[in-house]
Amino acid sequence: MAVSAAAVFALCTAGSSLGVRWVIDHVIVPRFGEGSVATGTVITGCLILVVISLVRAAGVVVRRTFAGRTEWGVAEKVGNEVAESYAAQPVRWHRARSSGDLMARASVDVEASVVVLAVLPYGSSVLLLLVVSAVGLLWTDPVLGAAATVVLPLLLVANVVYQRSVDKHFDAAQREMGRLSRAVLESFEGVTVVKVFGAEIRETERLSVITASLRDARIRVARVRATFEMLLEAVPSLANLAMLVIGAWRVSSGDVTVGELVSVMYLFTLLVLPLRFVGYVFSEIPHSSAGWTRVREVADEPQVPDPRALIGEAPVGEAVVVRGLCVSRAGAPVLTGVDLSVRSGTRLAIVGPTGSGKSTLLGAIMGIVPVDAGSIQVARGGSAVVFQEAFVFSGSVRFNICLGRDVGADVLAEAIRVADAGFLMGLEHGLETTLGERGVSLSGGQRQRLALVRALVRRAPVLLLDDTTSALDPATEMRVLGNLADSSLVDTVVAVAARPSTIATADVVVHLGADGRATTGTHTSLLETSVEYRGLIAAFDDDRRSSAEGDRQ
Repeated sequence: MAVSAAAVFALCTAGSSLGVRWVIDHVIVPRFGEGSVATGTVITGCLILVVISLVRAAGVVVRRTFAGRTEWGVAEKVGNEVAESYAAQPVRWHRARSSGDLMARASVDVEASVVVLAVLPYGSSVLLLLVVSAVGLLWTDPVLGAAATVVLPLLLVANVVYQRSVDKHFDAAQREMGRLSRAVLESFEGVTVVKVFGAEIRETERLSVITASLRDARIRVARVRATFEMLLEAVPSLANLAMLVIGAWRVSSGDVTVGELVSVMYLFTLLVLPLRFVGYVFSEIPHSSAGWTRVREVADEPQVPDPRALIGEAPVGEAVVVRGLCVSRAGAPVLTGVDLSVRSGTRLAIVGPTGSGKSTLLGAIMGIVPVDAGSIQVARGGSAVVFQEAFVFSGSVRFNICLGRDVGADVLAEAIRVADAGFLMGLEHGLETTLGERGVSLSGGQRQRLALVRALVRRAPVLLLDDTTSALDPATEMRVLGNLADSSLVDTVVAVAARPSTIATADVVVHLGADGRATTGTHTSLLETSVEYRGLIAAFDDDRRSSAEGDRQ
């Protein structure tokens, strides 16, 4: 539709020169030569120009309407494709990439990639206009037509040279735009850290360097475009002057009429603006190409195998079964030959020094960490997880808990009770209270309990806790652990723990040593048999006593 309407626009533009010729030859010249002209002839001339103008205007409206619908329809489709490709990739793929860069590719680059679609129909009309005009010019008068059409190859050469010159600058500008979007997003996400450590000036300087690079790239594009615009302005103007001189001579010799000369110059004048827009079309091609390349880099990237697909179903009576698990990071082994069998209904604690692989083991069980060898099985229904750093969306409390799922009122109330999260009901609008960005209106302990409620309402048979109660005071932590033990919302709890009081309440303890190997037993048996475990628990006790003394002081 847009291309067809553009063709109508082009034909009417070329046809308007015929209307001007008719008016000059039948109205203007007779009026000067004979002193009068028939009223009907004047009305006819006016009608010719008005009808051509109305049809031409309709072509513009239809072209822009459908070109816009095409542009943003494709933008929606491409944006959805990028979003779907992001959603299909596992967590480890996202962890290896900057969130800001992914956001830039899904927004700024998608918009850039479709910009050319809005101008392509107009570009097609210009090409048609050039062909029709060239034929019309040569048909009207070969000499004047040749003088006009000789300019076209010069403009086409200028377009090609311009495109090749500006491509690399547009690529650089698009890369800098993506880099700036990434840096700004990171700065906004870390605004609390920036302010606490007084790094506003340093962050401003970092962003200033990036914006300066973007500015320089845009200036280089502007310089090339300015040179090209100068040629588009100068060449047609000089050609018009040449045609005026040649045309005056042709009129004086009687080879063409005044109307034919004016129509030729009028048509050439009409071509100047479209020819300028040919440059605009050519300038948008490298812009869109740069955006499209960055979009396809992520949209066409092969899907990384999802570790969750390798997790099998545990036998009846077993919650988690791990056999010969080996995990490495950056080529260095983290877990080596870990064997683990967790019976349903068990409370298991994972204990070990910093860097021993506690969170890695938990991540492997939940399916977000790829494993090098071994097998993992989880009870039917899977697992739910609560991370140490609880992520809170800026939506309502209910949305943060349910994440769009229908959750019964009884299940929701039980989950709030188990997590000792009654404070949620005491907020200004209860569960409909809108939380600030990343839950800034909540304390660390409140965010952890909110995240625990979110995991509990899933009613997964296995609940994974990655040091989830680290921000809770000991009394609240014991209440939560006690509630978990007698709740029907969860069957088995596997928790990374660092507090001796928490570890002592576990049915089974898995101790991860510095060598990446695991030792399983009860808290009491490990204290008796493992020197490393005994020293670790003693260190935990010393830290707890030091913190308590600091609080009292």
